[in-house]
Amino acid sequence: MTYIEKTTLDREVLIEKILQLKKERNAVILAHNYQINEVQDIADFTGDSLELARKAANQDADVIVFCGVDFMAETAAILSPEKTVLLPAADANCPMAEMITAGELRVLKERFPDAAVVCYVNTSAEVKAESDICCTSSNAVKVVQSLDADQVIFVPDRNLGSYVARFTDKEIMPWEGFCFVHDRITPEDVKTARQLHPDAEVLVHPECRSEVVDLADHVYSTSGMIEHVCKSSSKEFIIGTEVGILHRMKKDCPDKLCYPLSSNAVCITMKRTDLQKVYKALETLTPEVTVPEDVADRARLAIQRMLDL
Repeated sequence: MTYIEKTTLDREVLIEKILQLKKERNAVILAHNYQINEVQDIADFTGDSLELARKAANQDADVIVFCGVDFMAETAAILSPEKTVLLPAADANCPMAEMITAGELRVLKERFPDAAVVCYVNTSAEVKAESDICCTSSNAVKVVQSLDADQVIFVPDRNLGSYVARFTDKEIMPWEGFCFVHDRITPEDVKTARQLHPDAEVLVHPECRSEVVDLADHVYSTSGMIEHVCKSSSKEFIIGTEVGILHRMKKDCPDKLCYPLSSNAVCITMKRTDLQKVYKALETLTPEVTVPEDVADRARLAIQRMLDL
């Protein structure tokens, strides 16, 4: 037996064990669009962070295995407090979420008492608890426009805040956080990609810098990108977000050609989850993600206000 054959056999055995444990635990496996291919393939549902949190809340399951990063599992735990939420890779943190703390946000609120606070879902539970309302990359403009306040503290992503500011007369005061994956995509990357694929549409995420957004044909969240690619009459697309989404696009839109805008658009913490960790999480019911009740109650209000729009 060759090494490749043995590796394939080992993987198939591991997948069988995961499926058996999932059944025994009455568990559901959720995987973010940026996860490695084999984790996406084993998941019951794949999507963006909010899609998956909603799925978690609506599933008749006792255990949620969240293959993503920490704030996503926290959001699932907030929306599904009666369920056991597992984060297979305990060290799968989100660097952008860590760029703003609840204490820093409280200082901002004291300085600008009349401002509303909008926090991107890519934040900790403690930051959500200090916020008036949450948003995602797909609904951020709608959320901001729904507010009565003329000033808006927007945390933590300066690029998403800058994007929102294009569509509102409100004063957006963005925190200086950023997603390192999207922030390092450059206009030169766009120009090079267009030269390589002149017939392709360029889709970028609103977490990209303004100068990159300016060069794109369309700006979408990850779910928006997938929907556009599948429905568009175009056949080729340059995808300006984390490269893990290309696997999902290949599965959902097999007749389309999708190229990464930048081969460096890799979130290393998203890639920390693998099949072995998913199996271990189901076997031991660890690492479990919990949120203190007082924090969860306040954070849930901010999330629910968004969901109610």
